[in-house]
Amino acid sequence: MSKFDRRNFIKKTSLTAAFASSYVYSSEKLRKNEQKYMGDFSAPKLKTIKAAFLGVGYRGKGHLKLFSSLPGTEVVGISDLYEDNISRSIKILENMNISTDLIKTYWGNEKKWKSMLSEVKPDIVFISTDWNSHGKMAIESMKKGAHAFVEVPLAMTIKELWEIVDTSEKFKKHCMMMENVNYGREELMFLNIIRNGKLGELLHGEAAYIHDLRFQMNEEERGTGSWRTLEYEKRRGNLYPTHGLGPVSQYMNLLRSEDTFKSLVSLSSPALGRKKFGEENFPSNHKWNKLNYQNGDINTSIIKTYLGRTIMVQWDETSPRPYTRLNLIQGTKGILAGGPTRAAFDNGFENYSNDAEKWITGKGIEQLYEKFDHPLYKRLNSKTKYSGHGGMDGIMMYRIVECLQNGLPLDQNVYEGSAWSSLIELTSKSVNNDGHPQNFPDFTRGDWVNTKKFDIIS
Repeated sequence: MSKFDRRNFIKKTSLTAAFASSYVYSSEKLRKNEQKYMGDFSAPKLKTIKAAFLGVGYRGKGHLKLFSSLPGTEVVGISDLYEDNISRSIKILENMNISTDLIKTYWGNEKKWKSMLSEVKPDIVFISTDWNSHGKMAIESMKKGAHAFVEVPLAMTIKELWEIVDTSEKFKKHCMMMENVNYGREELMFLNIIRNGKLGELLHGEAAYIHDLRFQMNEEERGTGSWRTLEYEKRRGNLYPTHGLGPVSQYMNLLRSEDTFKSLVSLSSPALGRKKFGEENFPSNHKWNKLNYQNGDINTSIIKTYLGRTIMVQWDETSPRPYTRLNLIQGTKGILAGGPTRAAFDNGFENYSNDAEKWITGKGIEQLYEKFDHPLYKRLNSKTKYSGHGGMDGIMMYRIVECLQNGLPLDQNVYEGSAWSSLIELTSKSVNNDGHPQNFPDFTRGDWVNTKKFDIIS
């Protein structure tokens, strides 16, 4: 669809501020005078960034190490339920020859994190705790004057996501959900190819988080499985939608002047796998065998955007199958897909194809990377130490620090994290109503039409 057509489409569908006021849940969601739209927000520069960490289990310790490896950073506080997690975090810093004498530590009480925020007064807070605490911790961090950086998902309910948006706008603080997959090499290359016009007009995307995590049920008292397993009794729908959806959303410039989310339908399979795994691996009277598993093993949702594009989103953490995020994006000139990386173009690609009849693979993909590797990946991949997930974690952390130190807008704003996370509740409502369509809330209140597109960052 041409730029001219898009402008007409937006006019015809009344996607204006007036429309937005009727699209949000109620008049209570209209922006108040003290609130500021945060889509392209730039905070004052921070020459030295003082950070506090809430939760230093596996993910939290990784963020701590990456953040501390960058110049102009300082850790001022660490909070966790368990003292041994604190001790391991301090040891990590000491092994990096970083002084820990002035770092304040808090553990043993679920309310200690609030004391830390008040006492150490950090510039930013990294939140890597259980899903259900993300929202309240992000809100409190911003109220205490800190920018919040939150592990996925941003929050579990739309009500709490609205609170996050309102708090970010009122206190003029960033709240970024740390969707690391957006910084993967494949995802960045796809973005570069798309922005260079090689796929033409975008039509359809496919996103997923397919990851057999039944082994986490062995984490009975501590660790991710100790609380994540309980979610299979509490909810139905897609519990973890953002890893696949984040990149596809930014390919399509959703919430960024070009297009936005409209509605979804969602259906789930029967809930069989977790019950089976529990019966086969734990005693009959074990707590996992007393749960009434409700959430289907695989959830499939179809999103419709306002330009009429579609996105299929799948989630499955139970079935015995290989890992994939799908990462497929279809345009009028070609298609890109992940796991493994593949491509096809209408007019072929160099000496590897003449049309789109067969996937370009192998050396053809190597050549594609050579030509379209994202400048951000080429600049930062060799500069980031201690990086996990194929380098994406390090690039994400580097960009967070770089943007804050230079007063630049973040690569992911609070509205994107909110929209991507809203699938948790929206898919649940749709599944519980036999696939009935659910409308997305417009967390931008219509201002997405004026937000800068997500372009290539060099």
